[in-house]
Order: sequence, then C-alpha cells, then structure tokens
Amino acid sequence: MIKILANDGIDPIGKEILEKAGIEVDTISIPQEELATRLKDYVAITVRSATKIRKELIDQVPHLKLIGRGGVGMDNIDVEYARSKGIAVVNTPAASSVSVAELVFAHFLGGVRFLYDSNRQMPISGYSNFNDLKKKYAAGIELKGKTLGIIGLGRIGKEVARIGLGLGMEVVGHDPYLDSIELDFHLAEHSFLIKIPNLELKELLTQSDFISIHIPSTPDGKPLLGKEELSLLKKGVALVNTSRGGMIHEASLIEALNEGKILFAGLDVFDGEPKPSLEILTHPKISLSPHIGASTMEAQERIGKELAELIIKHLV
Repeated sequence: MIKILANDGIDPIGKEILEKAGIEVDTISIPQEELATRLKDYVAITVRSATKIRKELIDQVPHLKLIGRGGVGMDNIDVEYARSKGIAVVNTPAASSVSVAELVFAHFLGGVRFLYDSNRQMPISGYSNFNDLKKKYAAGIELKGKTLGIIGLGRIGKEVARIGLGLGMEVVGHDPYLDSIELDFHLAEHSFLIKIPNLELKELLTQSDFISIHIPSTPDGKPLLGKEELSLLKKGVALVNTSRGGMIHEASLIEALNEGKILFAGLDVFDGEPKPSLEILTHPKISLSPHIGASTMEAQERIGKELAELIIKHLV
C-alpha cells in the first residue's frame, strides 16, 4: 500500500479521498530533526509552512516520490532541487485565495475604524474613560473612493482587487510579470472584464491610499519595501502584508508609523516567525494576526481536496 505522511496535517476530506484511492495517510507530526530517519516509511510527504524540506533532507530520502505543499508559497521547500532528483513537487495555489483576500480587508476595515486598538483599550478603560476613547477613535475614514494599490496580481491579488472594486475603491496594480492586468468581475448575474492599470512600483507607492502585498519574494532577497520605498508613500497610507515576512523592512515600518507617514499597518506575516519582534507585537498602530491567511474551514477543505487529487494523479 502507498503510504504518505501529512506532517502538518490535512483536512479530513482530503484524507478521506486519499484513503478511498488506497493510500494510507499518517497525520502524526514528526519533528524536523527526525524526518531524515523516519521518512523511510513513506513515499510522499505533505507540509504547510511549518515543516522545511531542504536539500540536505532531500539527499537523505532518495526514495521519496512526492512533496505536497498545502497552500501557495513554497519557500520552505527546495523545489528545483527536489525536481532535479525526480521528486514531484505540487501545491494548491488557488484554494486559499478568497480566505487570504478577506483577511486583507479584515485588517483594512478594522484599521480605518481603529478596531485593532479599541479592542485592546476598551476592556482596560472603556468603563472609566468611555468618552475619551470615543473621541480618540472618532476620526475614521471610508474605503469607498480611495485608491487601492495591489503589489502582485496572481490569484490572491486578483481576489483582493475584486473585493476592493466591490467596495467602490479605485484599484491599481504592480506586477512586472504581466504586460496587462485583466480581471473577470461578477456582480449578481452580470459579468465584466475590467482592466486594471499596471503601474511601476514607484507610481503605485505614490498614488495609493491603501496597499496590499502579494508576492512571495524579491529577486535579490531584500525587502520589497525598505526605508527608501516607504519614503515615497502618501502621508496617511495604510499598508497590509499577508504574503511573507521580510517583504517590509520592519524597523523602517516602525519609524514610518511613529512619524505618522503610515496611518496603520496590518501584518499577518513577520520576520523571525514564530517569534515576531516584540516592538512589532506591541505597536499601537499595527493590526496583528498570527499567519492565518488560509485558515478558514472552506479554504482548508479546498486545500485538502486539491492536494489529495494531485497526490492521486502522481502516485496511483
């Protein structure tokens, strides 16, 4: 019997599909340092972001036939090296798009009404200083009519664009891999094909009121938005990152927040995960979530199902 290890778990639907195809699925979590010896019992492994599949591990498990990533980014896997060794590497890029995009707007909508901070302060001083807090959070703004800049117009970026358009925002994008950006947009029984301006990064940074990042890495490995790039932003811009930690230079972000250049930031990903900077975690102008972009029931079901179908395609 084919036996695989779902080291970071798999949705029950995915497990059921695999078992019906005659594949045994272990959902035990083997520590990283033990994988080289214990993977000998499996022909495939599925991971999320926690488990790392690097060159050194790949060299120690030559019998492995497949590595599956439940989700989009595969920066925790040495993909090309694995494929050079004849190992199939698959992921599920479409399954979590809606969930991540909705989290982006959870941060945006919470941010423009200061919910990230009022939810901290109300339990502490809401009873004794209600009117002071009411004044503190009285200067909210609307998303409608504002310019949303999206960096990276893949599946998730396009889903963010659809939500932004639905809220009445002006949407611009930056994607150097696309000549033009066309988006299919559905409203009730109507369908539209919408062209989104594909700007240079500097143009997007200077024009946008809200910015959302959706690229997994930069060619040189440096932050996409460092001190120089952040200096180009409009005063009072809002910035959300649900892609990867390291896309924003965190020290420069804190400086821009303290100076009032950036109104607020929403972060789902961080440098140094799983131990983000305490300065980031305690900053009063940062809306925080613990890398949960794809963590909805619906996304996990889609990921499990799609991953199972890919595994069956390659192994059965």
